[in-house]
Amino acid sequence: MAIVDPALSVERNYSLNDEKYDEKKEGSSVQIAEPVVAEVYDDLRAVDLDDEGKERPIVTDVDVATRLISLEDDPTLPAFTFRMWFLGLGLSCFGAVLGQIFYFRPQTISVSQLFLQILAYLLGVLLQEVIPGPGNTRYRFKTPDNAFWRFMNPGPFNLKEHVAITIFASTAAGSALAISIFAADDLYYHIQPNVAVGVFTLIGSQLIGYGLGGIMRSFLVYPTYMVFPSLLPTVQLFDALHRGKKIFLQKKRVRFFWACFIGIFCWEWFPEFIAPTLTGISIFCLAKRDSAWFTRIFGGAAGNEGLGVFALCLDWNYVGGSLGALFTPLSTQLSLYFGTLICIIAFCALYANNLFYENGTAYDQLAILDENFRLDKAALNVQGLPWFASSQVLTKIGTNLSIGATITHVLLWYGRDIIEVIRRYRAGDVYDPHLAKMKAYPEVPMWWYIVISFSSFGMAMATIYTGDSGLPWWGLVVAILISAVFLPFVVTVHAITGFTTSMQNLVQIIGASMMPGSPQTNMFFTLYGFNTLEQALALVRDLKMQYTKLPPRVTFTVQALGTVVGGLLNYVIMKVIITSHREILLDVQGAKFFSILPLLFQSFNADAVSWGALGNILYAPSGRYGIVPFSILIGLIVPVPFWIVHRFFPKLGANHVVTPILCWTLGYLSVGINTSVFTTFLLAVFSQFYLRRYRPGWFRKYNFLLSAALDGGTQVMVFVFTFAVGGGSGKVINMPNWALNPKGNPDYCERLT
Repeated sequence: MAIVDPALSVERNYSLNDEKYDEKKEGSSVQIAEPVVAEVYDDLRAVDLDDEGKERPIVTDVDVATRLISLEDDPTLPAFTFRMWFLGLGLSCFGAVLGQIFYFRPQTISVSQLFLQILAYLLGVLLQEVIPGPGNTRYRFKTPDNAFWRFMNPGPFNLKEHVAITIFASTAAGSALAISIFAADDLYYHIQPNVAVGVFTLIGSQLIGYGLGGIMRSFLVYPTYMVFPSLLPTVQLFDALHRGKKIFLQKKRVRFFWACFIGIFCWEWFPEFIAPTLTGISIFCLAKRDSAWFTRIFGGAAGNEGLGVFALCLDWNYVGGSLGALFTPLSTQLSLYFGTLICIIAFCALYANNLFYENGTAYDQLAILDENFRLDKAALNVQGLPWFASSQVLTKIGTNLSIGATITHVLLWYGRDIIEVIRRYRAGDVYDPHLAKMKAYPEVPMWWYIVISFSSFGMAMATIYTGDSGLPWWGLVVAILISAVFLPFVVTVHAITGFTTSMQNLVQIIGASMMPGSPQTNMFFTLYGFNTLEQALALVRDLKMQYTKLPPRVTFTVQALGTVVGGLLNYVIMKVIITSHREILLDVQGAKFFSILPLLFQSFNADAVSWGALGNILYAPSGRYGIVPFSILIGLIVPVPFWIVHRFFPKLGANHVVTPILCWTLGYLSVGINTSVFTTFLLAVFSQFYLRRYRPGWFRKYNFLLSAALDGGTQVMVFVFTFAVGGGSGKVINMPNWALNPKGNPDYCERLT
């Protein structure tokens, strides 16, 4: 059932629980007689009630757009103020430095948008009180009400300033994929490009995707069914902090947020520092501490030490994650955990660590490359081919299956609707309530995105030659075309299910086929073929901040500047960390606070060697791992049976299966701390099934705010922890060993590595 404003009629009937567009039935879309007047922060509105006067669950995309997110807007609120520029630039620098430090932790942690959002709010309110201007009456002297002082302090710190600062800083805070190339080059190949090449490679590779995302925004951003579940906690927090402040329920929601925020900040000191056993409580390991198989199956509180079966994790730092239990749709979660069950069964038989000789020793990758870092066949005959761990092979198979499944999944379930959305956009039809509100602001001209694309393409073209990447000009063009072709598929799945399909393996396969023999060339081809797509996805996600009614040209400006600031600082911090911690970073296990996970540089480098130098040998149809690239073709078939079953037996619920994530999770537990999986599953069922269905009022008012508070409080704690005792300031302070901080693995499982 879709309850809509008749002035903004929406005919779609998507469900966040079902994810798939179900065939429309007569009477499936209901329109109310009067438009929605009351706001989302009011206690209860007619739009929330069913025919019996009880609150309806949040089910459809229109429910999300009109019942979870405010439609209110004030076009007179300024965004380009002194506070926005000062805090935007300051927090961009802060986020870029912090994000790069976090990138080298044993368990990679990102600087979340929520963390920056909370910090921006606190600092914005502070500047509101200390900067003179028409909006500040604290000072005895009265400032003139002119353009300058309105720029300095126009009044209360407003929503548009806050959103702009958050996007500005979060754009800079992500560590660029080019960092993985520079780190791998420095650590494994002893190659160090000059600073100019490094910086322009970073900026160019980050900006190319922005043009692609902007060009495709009509069908990747504007449709109502493009919900972007991970944005909901962020947007609800913006609403709570800036809208309806005089309404009692809104005050109650804000108090709830800050109470949960402070509570999780205090609690996280226990699992992160005082009592690490709380990261993974395993009854099985406590019962039998000397079994390697118990560690492999039930362990997981230490990096790469187990599958975490039935372990309880009380550390939100790991329970939260990108597929958060409190905001990711239930069908995505169930698909993930069903796939995880298959992963557990498979990994019980297939376990190892990384790239090795057949006898298990580390493989010397430089021994098979010549002075130009291309394959030396004579040396390869001496060294022999490398062996991947079985778990890593299964991970690659699952990832490739998900690539193929994503393509078919989108075509089968959403193809017609994407075409319809494009048609309606070209006809000038307003089909989304938030898009209608955005008509008050001038749109970003298409040529802006075209210019930024060609400018960054020029930077990329210059640096691939001056940086001796080995990537020819036509290889760069092909890489960007790959991103353009697959962007709609990846964004559609992400926006509706919350899951992001990684196209990295596909890009590496294509690169190895077209330009074999060089891991360097393959890494740069992957940079422009895969990272371009990832950056486009990031831009599209920020453009969906139209939920907050931030003017499009403001969004464009802060994204572009944030990318430049972030690229510069990413490079500087990467160089500092590698210089200071080289030996630790080269160690497979690493240290507690600085390490390189196989998922990051070791894996990125190993993939570059296996695909770039050995792809036509290892992954040929008759090669040792020929099944890996062939898995993409198999993945194309995976969604078809579910679609057919749903066509003929719609009551069986085959439309609940998110096939890309089902395939991807075959290798879900191959790396990292895995004790959070079982706990996250329990929370997902509680939130997305029980609360959503049986406590819809609480779910609407507090569920996403709770997610924002837990994520934000944890991020602030991790920041304080990193610099107080975690080594971020140059000194590590260790907690003395006691019952909940034992020597060895925190969960008392036998240490394997």
